[in-house]
Formats: sequence, C-alpha cells, structure tokens
Amino acid sequence: MSKICEGCGVVLQDENIKNPGYTTSLDNNLCMRCFRLKNYGEYENVTKSEDEFLELLDSINETKDLVVYVADILNVPEDLNLFRERLNNNVILVLNKRDVLPKSVNELKLVQYFKERYTFFNDIIIISSEKNYNIDYLLARIKFFQTTKNVYVIGNTNAGKSTLINKLIKNYSDSERELTISPLPSTTLSSISIVINDYLTVIDTPGYTSNNSITAYINSKELKILNAKKEIRPKTYQIKKGQSLIIDDYARIDYLDGDRNSFTLYMSNNIKVKKINTSRHDTLYNLNKKNISASYNKDLVIEGLGFIKMVEKCNFDLYLDQKINNFLRDNLI
Repeated sequence: MSKICEGCGVVLQDENIKNPGYTTSLDNNLCMRCFRLKNYGEYENVTKSEDEFLELLDSINETKDLVVYVADILNVPEDLNLFRERLNNNVILVLNKRDVLPKSVNELKLVQYFKERYTFFNDIIIISSEKNYNIDYLLARIKFFQTTKNVYVIGNTNAGKSTLINKLIKNYSDSERELTISPLPSTTLSSISIVINDYLTVIDTPGYTSNNSITAYINSKELKILNAKKEIRPKTYQIKKGQSLIIDDYARIDYLDGDRNSFTLYMSNNIKVKKINTSRHDTLYNLNKKNISASYNKDLVIEGLGFIKMVEKCNFDLYLDQKINNFLRDNLI
C-alpha cells in the first residue's frame, strides 16, 4: 500500500527527486518538499490546472457530501456561480481572515451582502482561522448541514483552508497531526482525509491557483508583502482630475473625469501607495491600459491584491499587467 506525505497528501516515493513526493526514505512521513518547507521555510511551486480543479469538483459532486468553500475575505472571486454550477452538494461559504479587516466593519452587513447576491449557499459564515474566531459556530453549522461524515474543504490557494483544518484538528480531535501550511500557492498537492472525531472526517483538497491573480506571477518575497497578516489600516486618498495613484509596482490609476472622489484601499499594510500629479510621472505606463467608468459606490477589485472603495461616479485609466483580472462590484464595506 502506498504511503502518503502527512504534510501535502502526495504519494511518497524515493526514486526520482524531480517528481512530487520524493523522500530520502520511505520510513519518513514527509516528502522532501514539505520537510524543507516546515523546517527551513523553503518552497517549491507545484500548480494545479483549472481542468484538474474542475475534475475535482465533479468528483465531489458525485459524493453529495457537504462542501465548505473557503474564500479570503479580501480576495473573493468575481463569480462564485462558476464553481457552484459544478456542485449539487450542500455548500457553506466561509469568509476567512476576519482578523485582517478593521474591527469597525459590520459583520452582519457583510454576510447580508453575500446572501443577497448568492442565494445558493446553505449558509455564509465569517471566521478567522488564525485567531480561532467563530470556529465553534462553524462546526455547529457543519453538523447541521452534514449529509455524511465526510466534509470537503475547497477554495483558491492562500484562502486559509489548511489553517482552518489544523484549527479543527487542534480544537476537536486528539490527533497530533498537522498539515503543511504556507502563505504560498499550491501547498496542498492531493486530497487528504483527516478524521476529526466519530462524526466528522475533513477532506482537504488542492487549492486552485487562478492564472488571473497577481499571486501567480510574483516571487515568495513579494507574496509575503501582499499577504495581509495584521489588521488593515485602510488608506484613503481624495482624488481629482489630473491626479494618479501608484500602487507599489503593481498598478496605476489615472483619474480622468468626475467629481473629487474618495478612494479607500483595502490591501496589506506593507503595500506602498502614493498620490501624484499625472503629468509629472510616467511610472508603470509600460503596463496594459484599461479605461474604466464606474457609477456611484463601487469597488475596484484587483485579483490577489485587494480592493479599492470608491464613492463618486468617475472615469479613470487603470494600468495593470494584462494577465491580472480586475472588476467592479457594489461596495463591500
């Protein structure tokens, strides 16, 4: 019987160092990748394709087990209908990383926001895996919507799936097992079944890395900068025609037309932002230009980076890598 890595779930092998699951000895419980990640903080990127992720959803659909979909509250995908179309299962939407949002944010309004737009979820819950916030309530709702002992945990990479499962292990089981956790994409390579207790077996699945996210194109150092670990201090700028915002090395916004506007950035505190006079700087003009017209009370979401809350109607040019997805939505906060 094949032995699997207790960190990432891939089958262990000692024949080819270039292939997933390599270990120096099959007596080990971790592959070399997980061992080096756990002990030295080193990371080797292994991606999952969209086709593989869709195949995973199809296989879950056949089981009819409960699904917990974990999303980073700062980087909720543009259209949650896309994955829901593949699943007829009961699904709980878990908005993770509450700890990085300002404490003043009204959670009830956040939940209502998503309930109004996505009626197909059985429940929507805000948590912080890192701070152990609302985990008891989540477990209670899992019990309520369970159809079998098995519960699948799915979502994009870096949403906090494995952190959540480790919290469930610590809080509700006697197991000393811990998954490999990293702020980097694609840490979990294969589905891993973990018995929490007599009525709950959690199945951790490979996270999906979107090719339209900034996180797919930056190195580990940059990713640590983008990954908010502390409560965000929103940065607000009053912008008028002829002014621009430079968002680190990632994006530029040239304000073209409209009343003086309030732009509030909900992004990692480590991201550098500055306001400039448009005509005096040509920074980031090498990026792809997209003209955007926004009506009142919209967010500009840049996948993997966070979002910008706007108040007034306006027109602006966005300079951004053409591979990175961006979209407008109603104000989340």
